[in-house]
Amino acid sequence: MYVVVGLGNPGKQYENTRHNVGFNVIDILAKEYGISVTKIKHKALIGEGRIGSEKVLLVKPQTYMNLSGETLIDIYKYYKVDLDNIIVIYDDIDLDVGKLRIRKKGSAGTHNGMRSIIKCLGSGDFPRVRVGVSKPMKGQDLADFVLSRFRKEEQVDLEIGLEKAYKAVEAMIKENVDIAMNKYNG
Repeated sequence: MYVVVGLGNPGKQYENTRHNVGFNVIDILAKEYGISVTKIKHKALIGEGRIGSEKVLLVKPQTYMNLSGETLIDIYKYYKVDLDNIIVIYDDIDLDVGKLRIRKKGSAGTHNGMRSIIKCLGSGDFPRVRVGVSKPMKGQDLADFVLSRFRKEEQVDLEIGLEKAYKAVEAMIKENVDIAMNKYNG
């Protein structure tokens, strides 16, 4: 079983913001595989289904970004899933809009949602897909930037990036992380 977690903030006011690209990728996966992500459990919206021959749990934490770890530790304990089978998708300000960076493990960097997850799980040894959202303008507040929507001129790159991110997750599950990294990094 794989647990695929897209990070974001709940609520209409956060829809399609830079910080919610993880939710966007979960929505694409749900649509592609006919998985309804509507059940409320583990402080999250979840949906169970299959990607290829693998059982998957698609997860959109509803705790707000900074407490995402609360959802993941509940799921980790409940399903007793291996850390290698937890895939976290989230925004990265150090990558241009739509660029991807897939890793087998790592640190949280400056991302508060990932800090929460690593703290709660006690480990950073799980794969992740970082989706580029670009950097704030000089002097722009980081929180305001990640909670902003994409500019019109960024939409094409964003759509391409979200599509690549969903395909990368698909490759991680159907093939393996190394293949996904070779195909989709950069």
